[in-house]
Amino acid sequence: MEINSIRKKTREIIIGSKKIGAGNPILVQSMTKNKFKQIDLLKEEIKELINSGCEVIRIALTDKSSINYIRSLVKEGFFSDTPLVADVQFDFELALLALEAGAHCVRINPGNIGGLEKTAMIIKKAKETGACIRIGVNSGSVDKKYLKKYDNDYLRAMIESTLEYVRFFENMEFYNFKISAKASSVMDTIYAYRTLSEKINYPLHLGVTEAGSKFSGSIKSAVGLGILLNEGIGDTLRVSLTDSSVDEVKAGYCILNSLGLRQFGVNIISCPACGRTRVDLKTITQEIERITGKMTKPLKIAIMGCIVNGPGEAREADIGIAFSIKKAAIFVKGKILRSVDVKDIVTEFKHELEKLM
Repeated sequence: MEINSIRKKTREIIIGSKKIGAGNPILVQSMTKNKFKQIDLLKEEIKELINSGCEVIRIALTDKSSINYIRSLVKEGFFSDTPLVADVQFDFELALLALEAGAHCVRINPGNIGGLEKTAMIIKKAKETGACIRIGVNSGSVDKKYLKKYDNDYLRAMIESTLEYVRFFENMEFYNFKISAKASSVMDTIYAYRTLSEKINYPLHLGVTEAGSKFSGSIKSAVGLGILLNEGIGDTLRVSLTDSSVDEVKAGYCILNSLGLRQFGVNIISCPACGRTRVDLKTITQEIERITGKMTKPLKIAIMGCIVNGPGEAREADIGIAFSIKKAAIFVKGKILRSVDVKDIVTEFKHELEKLM
């Protein structure tokens, strides 16, 4: 559910069954980690991504053998409701073949795809197949001619390279595209997207590239993407982590939920614990996170360790727990259901959660 009203209204584009831009919900994307040679693991990962709420799935194409796998996955219906983005680097022919195989979108990098002439062939094929294109510029692979032109000022080179491609796409009368301009620096990422947002009205795919581990990468992404989203910039996003692709999706929704831009999945409010806490709140919270990890219905859960803020916060949640020394009270919609022994709290909470759902 989209509840923010300050977003910049960008041009609407189509990717598979999804609409992007023009006030449509900000979509959460991820990229698979498993290789085509691990096809069973890859299929399982795709299923897990879809079950976790991933709305666009990107897969890296490494060589021409990748195309047969793409064609097979499309025929088997893996992407009937969740659009597939084929990520292509260096080899423009792979982009053509991926579109023929049924990919809903190809991501191309102006810095290595081989120039405008080859890009024109990809645009022509996208028109034929009804697919969209993502112009994906990265700070680590900027077009060398722009780096030379702007004396290795990679930020300016990124922006000018992107704008050149936008003008080229428009000259070819192709408008079904979105743009990303990622840097590993949070501040540079913010600058690039702010600048592009001022100059163009095409949908922007947000991300901090090579953000890092689950811990540091989530924080960097939350800072960078959070600032941009709060300014109304961004139509899709990916949290890039050196970790599980499902965790990327969870982190993406957490960012959107925190800003009030989407309501998706479980929002757990838990206190940090202090000297007044008499229970192992960390373990209890982790267990409840595990229990609710695959839920996609919007739900606010409060887990409070003592009586200072506990009852009040728990009352504000759909369901919550407030601990005392030996007992814990379970709240639903602001009303105390019952008090149970601390040792039984997770089991009893799970029963009440199942009733609520």
